[in-house]
Amino acid sequence: MTHKIVITGIGATSPLGGTARASWDALLAGESGSSTLEHDWVAKYELPVTFAAQAKVRPDTVLERPIAKRLDPSSQFALVAAKEAWADAGSPELDPERLGVDFATGIGGLWTLLDAWDTLREKGPRRVMPMTVPMLMPNAPSAAISMHFEARAYAQTVASACASSTEALVHAYAHLQEGLADVVIAGGSESAIHPMTLAAFASMQALSRRNDDPATASRPYDITRDGFVMGEGAAALVLETEEHALARGARIYAELAGGGVTADSYHITAPEPEGLGASRAVGLALSAAGATADDVTHINAHATSTPVGDVAEVRAMHRIFGERIRDIPVSATKAAHGHLLGGTGALEAVFTTLALNERVAPPTINVTEQDPEAPLRISGTPMPLGDEPQLAISNSFGFGGHNAVIAIRSV
Repeated sequence: MTHKIVITGIGATSPLGGTARASWDALLAGESGSSTLEHDWVAKYELPVTFAAQAKVRPDTVLERPIAKRLDPSSQFALVAAKEAWADAGSPELDPERLGVDFATGIGGLWTLLDAWDTLREKGPRRVMPMTVPMLMPNAPSAAISMHFEARAYAQTVASACASSTEALVHAYAHLQEGLADVVIAGGSESAIHPMTLAAFASMQALSRRNDDPATASRPYDITRDGFVMGEGAAALVLETEEHALARGARIYAELAGGGVTADSYHITAPEPEGLGASRAVGLALSAAGATADDVTHINAHATSTPVGDVAEVRAMHRIFGERIRDIPVSATKAAHGHLLGGTGALEAVFTTLALNERVAPPTINVTEQDPEAPLRISGTPMPLGDEPQLAISNSFGFGGHNAVIAIRSV
């Protein structure tokens, strides 16, 4: 039996806002979450990139202090987003053994790990915190959510770089179809705005260097794009079978109609240039949704603002949609919120859900001269979607050649 999987709750804490709604409103208003970093370590290490898209609201100001101090920021963000999504879903009552967690991260407890290393070098092993390993492990966000909500069906973690949280949503869809749970909290989290990661990404020429104008640094599809902007935060979605949602009278935002996951097996950082693996992931997502390319009315693109990546994705989309790609409203929301690495796909899934629910495609800011190699329908202002049924895809691609795509259908 194939189940219809629906989205009944959303939560987010991002560079645009401390909640899903605040983030969405800022996105529609064309705001940028990127700004100059004020930390002492920027000057101390003479970083070549001095800006990032920091979370609008620090998670340790939202969580109770005893809880926050035992969690790395990546887990703090995850728990904040999950709690919002759960409340938004009406805090469903169900057997804990029927509640699952599929949560993702690209890097994990980076701050805990590197702070512990500094402590070891400067103060010795006795000063390293006993909770260091439970805080730094990549499955810590999933575990924190599982323990908070007493989710006992399962708690799984995906770590597929920037495709992580979209892949977690694909897994959640499959787990619900398989009957492993009736309700799943799914999403992703990242907190990697750290001097080491900024230096490393800058060293590989992946980050924008627009230190003089951070707000316009992320510019997907613009001819002058020069790299992505590091972001942080988390997003979560409550997913359940339609039968379960209707039985408890839940509000339904949209249907998670399917997903697809592939691998490029091409290069550890560069995408396969013709978009072969990416386009196959789109095809798998549409097939799972029982849909065709002609049904797609909106695309939330991965579009990180890197010279190579953006064009590879456009080629992938052209393989699927042909010349129709020029007519489908495309949103590249990283221009506003930056790149949350392992958390970015979940945030974009929240935005795609709201786009279909409210019938409006978010703007793509900062594009002043569109690259002719990216002949897409993008706009610096919101684009209305029609009243007819809508089907959207949301793309995520990560280092290692990971490709994950989900299809979301309006209700």
